[in-house]
Amino acid sequence: MPRPAELLRFAAAERWVHRVTAVLMGVCLVTAAILYVGPLAQAIGYRAIVEWVHVIAGLSLPVPLIVGLLSKALRDDVSRLNRFTPSDWKWLRSKDFRATRSEVGKFNAGQKLNANFQLGAILVMMLTGSVMRFANHWPISWRTGATFVHDWAAYAILAVVVGHIYMALRDPHALAGMRTGHVPTSWAAREHALWAAENGVDEPAPARRVAR
Repeated sequence: MPRPAELLRFAAAERWVHRVTAVLMGVCLVTAAILYVGPLAQAIGYRAIVEWVHVIAGLSLPVPLIVGLLSKALRDDVSRLNRFTPSDWKWLRSKDFRATRSEVGKFNAGQKLNANFQLGAILVMMLTGSVMRFANHWPISWRTGATFVHDWAAYAILAVVVGHIYMALRDPHALAGMRTGHVPTSWAAREHALWAAENGVDEPAPARRVAR
């Protein structure tokens, strides 16, 4: 029986959670730049409005995930992302990530670290941002510490987001998987062999060299 040309990688709920979260994160980063970069602040103006947009977008970041957890597909992926296996540690230690791809499930270790970092960062930014926004309710030491953590966490998030986009652009099939939900079966068998096997697809045998 011939194997299908494509596999379903992400259900509609998962794709929409990713898209809405990406838009909210983008709004947070853009408004943060306007608030903190002097020339941008002067060029855009409307500081009070920009600040409220920043606050509302930041507080809304967990909403897509919370709503999306109604989807079993998303809950299953959250479980996968939160579970590190021995092969994940092997993947991280490997100098050539491709060499360990036969042991990779639906997500590789880098994707798991990215997802967990982003979730933790969202919670940290919400907590520290709330202290900064409602400063009169907190001691000065708390406000100072919250500002320090919020600022440096923002730089870390920006770096990780840029890296995430860069890695996605390097792999058109992975990018298409998040856009359309489907990926080529051959790509799945090559890059995420264990996940492909779960869906009844065996990893293709390596090509043999012809003796000359």
